Amino acid sequence: MNAVRRCPALFISAPASGQGKTTITAALAQRERQRGKRVRIFKTGPDFIDPTILEKASLNPVYQLDLWMGGEAHCRRLLYDAAGDADLILIEGVMGMFDGKPSSADLAALFDLPVLAVIDGSAMAQTFGALAFGLAHYRRDVHVVGVIANRVASERHYQLLRESLPPDIAAFGWLPRDADITLPDRHLGLFQANEIDDLVARLERAASKLTLTRDDLSTPTVFAAPAATTLPKQLDGIRIAIANDAAFSFVYRANLDVLRGLGAELRFFSPLKDARLPDADALYLPGGYPELHLSALENNHAMREAICAHHGAGKPIVAECGGMLYLMESLTDADGHRAQMLGLLPGHARMQTRLAALALQAVDLPEGTLRGHTFHYSRLETSLDPIAHGVCPNNGKTAEPVYRAGRLTASYLHSYFPSNPEAMKTLFAP
Repeated sequence: MNAVRRCPALFISAPASGQGKTTITAALAQRERQRGKRVRIFKTGPDFIDPTILEKASLNPVYQLDLWMGGEAHCRRLLYDAAGDADLILIEGVMGMFDGKPSSADLAALFDLPVLAVIDGSAMAQTFGALAFGLAHYRRDVHVVGVIANRVASERHYQLLRESLPPDIAAFGWLPRDADITLPDRHLGLFQANEIDDLVARLERAASKLTLTRDDLSTPTVFAAPAATTLPKQLDGIRIAIANDAAFSFVYRANLDVLRGLGAELRFFSPLKDARLPDADALYLPGGYPELHLSALENNHAMREAICAHHGAGKPIVAECGGMLYLMESLTDADGHRAQMLGLLPGHARMQTRLAALALQAVDLPEGTLRGHTFHYSRLETSLDPIAHGVCPNNGKTAEPVYRAGRLTASYLHSYFPSNPEAMKTLFAP
């Protein structure tokens, strides 16, 4: 193994959420890919939705980088592997540059990644430079190489913004305010890629409207080789059925890699459309938007019978967030429409308009400690007693319960399987 690999890289960050990081990252990727470059993108933090957009722009898989969920060695491995086959690596940050523990700045500093700041310039002029100066000089170990202005009114407006920048911060360019390139959003964030009919056209327009004042995006960044690791084939020959459709799509690619690395055979199916489960030894019901598909889920009686039979046979089921809601007796959407679900867990779930929980979580299960996160707008009423509760690493109050019924384990927690492959092996093993 080479001790180091070199690849141009940029960390796309911002002073706050909503500045347009995803749009800029996707536009940069689309532009560079159209110029013949192989682009790899990563998303900082526990995000399922933005990566679907970024994959459309790069035409490559997008993985999450999270120092708390996955750890430094895991993040180093992902970056090192990408540097081996990419011409450019883009990492989209999370929230504001210094928000959270660990923050985007922590990740950029650890791997010595040059930072490109995205600032929404729509409602400012010279203050743009002051904001850029603050981002660049708040921490000495974070290297902000330049700024892209987003939602700019005109070329003259951009010149005002550009002239305000201090000499040590380069102006990389700008993207105009344009409804035709705006990405639609809702309560959990952006729409997923497969829900935006004209996404490719939007990305192409964004790339064409992106004006860059410098052609070289980044000098090569050095990525050190991680320690070699291999997973024992403890799930060799085990078949795992995984729900994967518009209702259940919140799956980390790294989770699938862990299961495959353990030797499992993955078989995907749709609870919305399929009449039966694949022939499988275990079942994984990830999160998603079951509340948007109540009628289809309620009326697929054949699938309900198949999953109930799987549970009745004592086979493992792992359900996360939306997957857990599907297991309840009923689910009610935010408009008050109620539908019958599988009924494998006692109780009822209801969507609300206010956020119920958003937090990193660690949970101690009999199988081992898992790390992940929770992000949901629903509330659950059940008579079940939890077998464990999550704990926030940042002293937050969120403590998601974990429920168990036979070989069924369910929670609002979205587990990051690389945090403990051994525990996942035990949860899925027949």
